[in-house]
Amino acid sequence: MFQKHAALFLYAVSPVHMGAGQAIGVIDNPIQRERHTNHPCFAGSGIKGALRHGFAALSDDKSLLDRLFGPEAGKSDLHAGAVSVGDAQLVAFPVRSLKGGYVYATCPTALERARRLLSLIGVQVTWPPLPDLNEGECLLANPALTTKRTENGKQASVLHLEAFEYVVKEEKCEALESIGNWLKDNALPQQNGKDEAFEYFRSKIASDLVVLSDTDFAYFSEHATLVEPHVRINDATGTADDGGLFYTENLPPESLLVAPLLVSRTRSGKDDIAPEAVMGHIKGVIDGKLLQIGGDATTGRGLVVAKVVEG
Repeated sequence: MFQKHAALFLYAVSPVHMGAGQAIGVIDNPIQRERHTNHPCFAGSGIKGALRHGFAALSDDKSLLDRLFGPEAGKSDLHAGAVSVGDAQLVAFPVRSLKGGYVYATCPTALERARRLLSLIGVQVTWPPLPDLNEGECLLANPALTTKRTENGKQASVLHLEAFEYVVKEEKCEALESIGNWLKDNALPQQNGKDEAFEYFRSKIASDLVVLSDTDFAYFSEHATLVEPHVRINDATGTADDGGLFYTENLPPESLLVAPLLVSRTRSGKDDIAPEAVMGHIKGVIDGKLLQIGGDATTGRGLVVAKVVEG
């Protein structure tokens, strides 16, 4: 049984390829997705591996590694680790916008799933309920993102995302402002009250968080990822191999996901560490730090910043 709980926010600062294996579709190397929503996700096993790797690289006390995460297979003193990480679900996804460069798009289902997860691990949030939303509509907290359009003699505010236009139901939604400010204060790193490196993005997620309908958001989360062509070069000829062209999908930078982080006392049988101390060790090492997750690490993929919010 796990005695301490926390939310682990992961904010992508580079494309992230958490691969799902080869596929028979247009994209040869797709990213992991939830079966029921088709939203991009990170498997908990991959996150735990990244945390272990990050802890090994950043911690000054390497003797804690096996006690917190469990020993490597094949060792004689096998025991369970004290750290468990669940799958990370999507909270906000960057989408190109006519105004403001890009917005942090989300949807009612993604926000309510995040609210439920935070509640289950003891993180109390006071997000007001959002107004009902139909397909083709959106909620904004920043009126500067809108464009005015006149139709049948009436003026309407619209939001342009990529090639699509959405009717603005509320251009300064107070409930959405509250959610954006909570994410600004909790989901992105800050240090000593203010970290200059993240201040722009903290302010932007508070102002440019946009709610689309579940259906409209699902389109972008599936079709607005970063797809890169790769070509295998023949070492002998220096030219592309026949059949060497393949496509790899990445989660775009500025995506935000959240996962549950659970800990128990260590179970090595000697000098066991209390769950409060285990959480303290994990948070002290990775909170606000850059981690590498997923594949293609040598090409700069998979850089995420971790933020731990305790329940």
